[in-house]
Amino acid sequence: MTSANWSFPTEVWFGAGRIAELPEAIAAAGMERPLFVTDKGLASLPVTSSALEILRKSGIEPAVFSEVKPNPVLKNVEDGVARLRAGKHDGVIAFGGGSALDTGKAIAFMAHQKGGLWDYDFLLGYWNRADPAAIAPIVTVPTTAGTGSDVGRGAMITDEATHTKKVVFHPSMRAKIVIADPELTVGMPAFVTVGTGMDALAHCIESLSTTYYHPMCDAIAVEGIRLIFENLPKVHANPNNIEARGHMLSAAAMGAVAFQKGMGAVHALSHPIGALYDTHHGMTNGVFLPYVMLVNRPAIEGKIARLAAYLALPRSFDAFVAALVDLRARLGVPHTLSGLSVDCDRRDEIVAMAMIDSCAAENPVEMSKEITQEIFDRAVEGRLS
Repeated sequence: MTSANWSFPTEVWFGAGRIAELPEAIAAAGMERPLFVTDKGLASLPVTSSALEILRKSGIEPAVFSEVKPNPVLKNVEDGVARLRAGKHDGVIAFGGGSALDTGKAIAFMAHQKGGLWDYDFLLGYWNRADPAAIAPIVTVPTTAGTGSDVGRGAMITDEATHTKKVVFHPSMRAKIVIADPELTVGMPAFVTVGTGMDALAHCIESLSTTYYHPMCDAIAVEGIRLIFENLPKVHANPNNIEARGHMLSAAAMGAVAFQKGMGAVHALSHPIGALYDTHHGMTNGVFLPYVMLVNRPAIEGKIARLAAYLALPRSFDAFVAALVDLRARLGVPHTLSGLSVDCDRRDEIVAMAMIDSCAAENPVEMSKEITQEIFDRAVEGRLS
């Protein structure tokens, strides 16, 4: 039997209205002067104003940092660290979707580290160079149901010099407390609701597919997939369905817990496309999902057949892929990359970048040049046969 290390210790305060407990969460995390990190689009919305007002009423006056791009870059982190140090802030509230959460966690990670962010590149094995005592405490508040970055131990930041996404990871980057309040996700535009839902679905499917031995993550992934199949259409049809929103928020966290196992070709290809074309990460994942599954079929067919049966579908790989394609169509996910304004002009560059992505080695089928090209070509052509 393979040996493995497993860990699920993140504390989550889940439920409608739990944002009212943000001051208590900050105190429990040991903060007195937090830096509130969000993105530009969210900073001016009522959901953010309400959260800040809750803090002010409790006697906390946080500084707000919102210079965060949809695909965050190194400068966003560096500017945030400068703000944190200048204001002598003792922790970070990361508030928003994956971009704000990743940036907030990276700012907290670099709060008092030496050197630059890339000195701790996870793919190069440098994460353990970091001083855990130099990482500021973090409270995360997700406002989308997709990335699961609120419960994760890493951050994905784009290196603009190389147009690649890099991972910074450390066990101490995990939030002290997560406030998972489904009411905060109600205002998401339909495109974001669907795109983040596709991201959560990709996390669950890819973690289930990878071969690393972790049966607890497999079980979490399967239930996460069920919750998404049942509830993403509900929130798409009725954005005010709080119960379905709650299930989606849970599924997003479950996907992030499950992908401790690893991911694969969906993310390996989505990362360079996001870096080169600035596409929505979750929606890009949604486009690639069935094409990657078809190429991975020899390694995952049995698992996916069991998954289909769990979802009350015919017990077969084909039944699940058909249901996935139907789900995408009903939600308006593009069938091909052209729907994201991605063409084949940079095919060779994207394939080369995908093959060395941190997720490539975790795919259940080796991502050779030929395999990676086939997935890309299928996604361009919309070829499911």
